[in-house]
Amino acid sequence: MSSSQAVTYKYLGHSTFLFTTPAGKKLIIDPWLKNNPACPAADKTLAALDTMLITHGHFDHIQDAVELAQQHKPQIGCIFETALWLQRKGAQNVSPMNKGGSQKLNDVRVTMVDARHSCGILEDDGSVTYGGEAAGYVVEFENGFRIYHAGDTTVFGDMKIIAELYQPHLVLLPIGDLFTMSPKEAAYACRLMQAKRVVPMHYATFPPLIGTPEELRQLTKDLGTEVIALRPGETGKQ
Repeated sequence: MSSSQAVTYKYLGHSTFLFTTPAGKKLIIDPWLKNNPACPAADKTLAALDTMLITHGHFDHIQDAVELAQQHKPQIGCIFETALWLQRKGAQNVSPMNKGGSQKLNDVRVTMVDARHSCGILEDDGSVTYGGEAAGYVVEFENGFRIYHAGDTTVFGDMKIIAELYQPHLVLLPIGDLFTMSPKEAAYACRLMQAKRVVPMHYATFPPLIGTPEELRQLTKDLGTEVIALRPGETGKQ
């Protein structure tokens, strides 16, 4: 890595993470804060925000996006159809992209990769708007640190390609089961990627999300994978 300055990442519950770049800018992935039962009260509002990434349009990944966009005017990266929806809602600085594409948003380089999941945006009247496809992201910070946020997904063979192409240092994987992978599938994803450090996400928010970090830890102990089970509000550093 090209800089000694660290990237910090804070888990805000479910699939929401807040990163602080070496330059001090704030990046959020999947902004679900106010109605997120796992998000600590102190983290439900943000003092600053520079960049926002959205993996897909389900409420538990996008619900606070419009309000944060209006409040902070961050650079926003998301798939094309979700970008159009955000613009219709009054969001500015929206930069549409699609799978396989990369772009620079403030001080991070973002690549959109595949995910296997649905993507409907629930409107206030109960109707559902097509939001494109669900996606994941590889994010490279200015010090060379790379993370892979898988979004909501099951395991798929091209995770091996993602690892070979982008060589993420930290992998964020859903493990909750029912709507995403369980620890069994997540462990297989770790094998495909030869993942060294994994942060579990999308678990324990609601009773049906029954997967646990300990299950993932047991299923990957022969790999030597470090499973970093952050509690909501806790931070890590790289």
